[in-house]
Amino acid sequence: MKPTPFEYITVDSLEAALMHKKEHGDEAKLLAGGQSLIPSMNYRLAQPAILIDLNNINGLRYIKTENGELRIGTMTTQAAVEHNPIVAQAQPLIHETIPFIAHQQIRNRGTFGGSLAHADPASELPLIALALNAKFHAQSLDGERWVDAVDFIETMFTVDLTDDEILTEIAFPPFPKNTGWSFMEVSRRKGDYAMAGVAALVTLGEDGVCESARLVYLNVGDKAMDAKKAAALLAGEALTKAAIDAAADTAVNEEIMPFGSVHAAPEYQTHLSRVLTERALETAHQRAKMLLEGKN
Repeated sequence: MKPTPFEYITVDSLEAALMHKKEHGDEAKLLAGGQSLIPSMNYRLAQPAILIDLNNINGLRYIKTENGELRIGTMTTQAAVEHNPIVAQAQPLIHETIPFIAHQQIRNRGTFGGSLAHADPASELPLIALALNAKFHAQSLDGERWVDAVDFIETMFTVDLTDDEILTEIAFPPFPKNTGWSFMEVSRRKGDYAMAGVAALVTLGEDGVCESARLVYLNVGDKAMDAKKAAALLAGEALTKAAIDAAADTAVNEEIMPFGSVHAAPEYQTHLSRVLTERALETAHQRAKMLLEGKN
């Protein structure tokens, strides 16, 4: 299929993009990597009257650290994030997760901010942003604001951006000390959307007991699902198999809401989520122990 007719505008500055967004509002769509938008337009699921191309705004492509935070410009490609040593050092969970996104050719064009603004519940980056307590910088001609990840992604394909705002940056707080990480997902073929996936974080105290944990899931709800109750069960506990099993049971029975797909029934997604939870927690725990032992 072909998209419906639209006006194409290319800009070379954020100010110009904001002016057009202010003028055209929800009639305009922003073109970043285009890996989600263009197929949607071809299938006429999205029918913007105006397309504003951001690819000439070089000022939105960067990876840097500032005041201990990792900051990534929205037009930075996923491939650039994948291969950046600053990211690998500062945020190992991001570094581990990026290769799971589609295929290398997609990551070469797909942008970090574009994927987050698209807010597909099957996408890896919204899950990671939530797990790492990221902040989102939104800008308009009238001002700017920061939005926490828990508030930014509201539901499926819906984020907290007004019609005249553009997402310009994502900031990640410093990675917690003595914290192990793991990301796991299962898909029918490499590069396909995952039937289910989970990110796990485990922070250990000096005595080796779990101080805190985080479990966030993809494609088992209308957005990334934060299993707070399950994670809270692990705080103050030695991460025995019984403790991990109890957390996994709570997460899959009480905190995720799989709705199934052509590739996996809800029951199968629940099964996958449980298995992945156990494996991811064990991996995160082992990594946290290695960090703690190395420190001592």
